[in-house]
Amino acid sequence: MALEFLNDLGEKAQAVAAVAADKAKDAVELAKINMAIAGEQREMDKNYRTIGEWYVSEYSGEVPAAVKDLVDTVLASKAKIAELEASKPVREEPAEKVQTAEKTCPICGAVSDSKFCPHCGAPMGE
Repeated sequence: MALEFLNDLGEKAQAVAAVAADKAKDAVELAKINMAIAGEQREMDKNYRTIGEWYVSEYSGEVPAAVKDLVDTVLASKAKIAELEASKPVREEPAEKVQTAEKTCPICGAVSDSKFCPHCGAPMGE
């Protein structure tokens, strides 16, 4: 009786595990498909943007009325970006690091500003 119960329990556990494994495979496959779709959409958006940039630069004086407002908005945004770029504070380069005094190696006589001699490896001292 107890053995039969344990066998039934084991079979049910295996069935549940099989269903869970199938669902996990389905979820992984769905995630892969969704990622592929998102990648294609990004590529398509990039290509549309390239087409639009080409069109505006190629036909800037001949823009149809249907897209004139959009082109004007894009050109205004470009001008604003240029204005903002120009208004960025100029970052000054940091002052040169104070150079440490060069020392003479007590062993070989080489001169260096490092802690150890670059020629013989001896400590340079103070």
